[in-house]
Amino acid sequence: MRKLLLPIIIISISLILLVKLFYLQVVDDSLKLKAENNAIKKVYEFPERGYVYDRNNTLLVANQPSYDIMVVPREIKNIDTIEFCNLLGINKIEFINKIEKAQKYSPILPSVFISQLNKKEYAAFQEKERKFEGFYTQKRALRDYLVDYGANIFGFIAQASYSEIQENSYYNNGDLIGKQGIEKQYEEVLRGIKGVKYLLRDKHNKVIGSYKEGKYDTIAQNGKDLVLTIDAELQKYGTELMINKRGGIVAIEPKTGEILALVSAPTYDPALLVGRQRSGNYTKLYHDSIAKPLYDRGLQAQYPPGSPFKIITGLIGLDEEVIDEQTGFVCHHGFYYGRGAFMKCHDAGVSRLNNGIYLSCNTYFANVFKRTIDKYETSATSVNKWAEKVKSFGLGQFLGTDMPIGARGLVPTAKTYNHYYPNGRWNGNTIISNSIGQGEILTTPIQLANMMAAVANRGYYYTPHIVKSIKGDTIDKKFVTKNKVLINEKYFDPVIEGLADVYNRGTASSLKVDSLQICGKTGTAENKIRVAGKTYQLKDHSIFVAFAPKDNPKIAIAVFVENGYWGNRWAGPIATLMVEKYLKGKITRKDLEKKMLNGSLEDEYKKIENIIYQRFPEPKKIIDSIPQIKL
Repeated sequence: MRKLLLPIIIISISLILLVKLFYLQVVDDSLKLKAENNAIKKVYEFPERGYVYDRNNTLLVANQPSYDIMVVPREIKNIDTIEFCNLLGINKIEFINKIEKAQKYSPILPSVFISQLNKKEYAAFQEKERKFEGFYTQKRALRDYLVDYGANIFGFIAQASYSEIQENSYYNNGDLIGKQGIEKQYEEVLRGIKGVKYLLRDKHNKVIGSYKEGKYDTIAQNGKDLVLTIDAELQKYGTELMINKRGGIVAIEPKTGEILALVSAPTYDPALLVGRQRSGNYTKLYHDSIAKPLYDRGLQAQYPPGSPFKIITGLIGLDEEVIDEQTGFVCHHGFYYGRGAFMKCHDAGVSRLNNGIYLSCNTYFANVFKRTIDKYETSATSVNKWAEKVKSFGLGQFLGTDMPIGARGLVPTAKTYNHYYPNGRWNGNTIISNSIGQGEILTTPIQLANMMAAVANRGYYYTPHIVKSIKGDTIDKKFVTKNKVLINEKYFDPVIEGLADVYNRGTASSLKVDSLQICGKTGTAENKIRVAGKTYQLKDHSIFVAFAPKDNPKIAIAVFVENGYWGNRWAGPIATLMVEKYLKGKITRKDLEKKMLNGSLEDEYKKIENIIYQRFPEPKKIIDSIPQIKL
């Protein structure tokens, strides 16, 4: 045993020395880098953010150089503040406030003193930078928008907030982060990975070389490029058609779920939210609480679907076998559903499925809905079965798109009506307005476009998405997974025949386009606002949904125009023009195009503003005091 003792001691001591050496050379070095070490200076290299292209590889978003002036408060020594302030166009109070803010963040870490200098400002400062110890310039990349539309799709980038920095250690004070749109949703893909260099300083705070000969330095990795599903020309055209109107357009490729156009009106030039004017411009846009240019109506606005919902009413009636194609109901310009309760209809005579759709007969669909709700032992059971089938079209729920915002909409269930009628005394007549999309049900434009994609596909849809591909990566599997609706496939063809006849001889016959077989449905939704406890009746919303061609469809679309009177007055022509533009690449209905491009609903929107200002005069003073920008 004594013979083994000495070798054991020697081996043990050797192991201890090796571990200590490893700690000193590796672990200790890495800890020094992570700690706030005065002897080591971190210099970041910012990567280029990924470019953004449309589905046809047209470049939409690139980058442009920008320069920030950074400050490390503890390193500031004997600078001429007057010369410094004059050089940057700030006063001494601003200088002091910025230094105090930086000091509060960290006296030894860099933070942004002035952001986003242009080339001229940068050149002037760089020439005298050596005179201002504690300050240095940091190059970054700002967005360069090559188009003046699509702001709701792109979003914008801005400095990471304090909470964002606390939540994610990747970001430091002054770093840029996506705030809305694809810039936010695909932030980790687009931003890339920062590079870092570790520099060694002497006791006089002078950089004397690389730390450990650059052993721990990393190279910046540029962000990945995105190819969007958007057709840039179609997006631009939709934006032009919606000038002086409010609402949304959503167009989808049915076979893939790819979003071809996502228009929200009013909108703004995305370049407004780039550079040093971004904050001021954002404030102006944010405080426009009437037009709401930052509000994406295509994704967030919830409207009653109106007559397009009759498509669902008819499909469920067929699937529940409470009607067939030949079932007829006599219409006397309306439907009585209770004592003194009458649902008006512009039609008269016997309505069946086909002419019920193309003439949009309220009486027909009220009867179909009532039979559906009366089918089972209790109305509660019927409504829940009905709601389940409605939701299978993607209504009443978040669709799961790859945009960071959206709205659920509403599909009522038995629970909804038990809440409204706690005594349980409700039935199909009580909730009959749902039959024509005017009850409690609410939808967004993207939900209706997706609904039409499901109808066009005869019973399935793909989750709508706006990114087609990621360079060097793949999109989420859910966007290539088929979602089936709870309606038998055999019932779609008779409904689609009715939708085709909407253009052939129905409510959209005036919108027909030669050589194109479009299937569509007009819609009008009642529109009321409540201000200070008083309800005001406004002009109805104009709604239109469509897909084309009838066979092997390439586009499904939903258009909402707020206060647009009725379906074929504004929404119908816009939808028709969008379909023709996409499928034919040119417009033959020049009469419709001229009317839509030159048409305005601003007078209707002024009426809304007047109602609000009469009740609340103070908001007008606030809004009038904010400099307006062109939308």
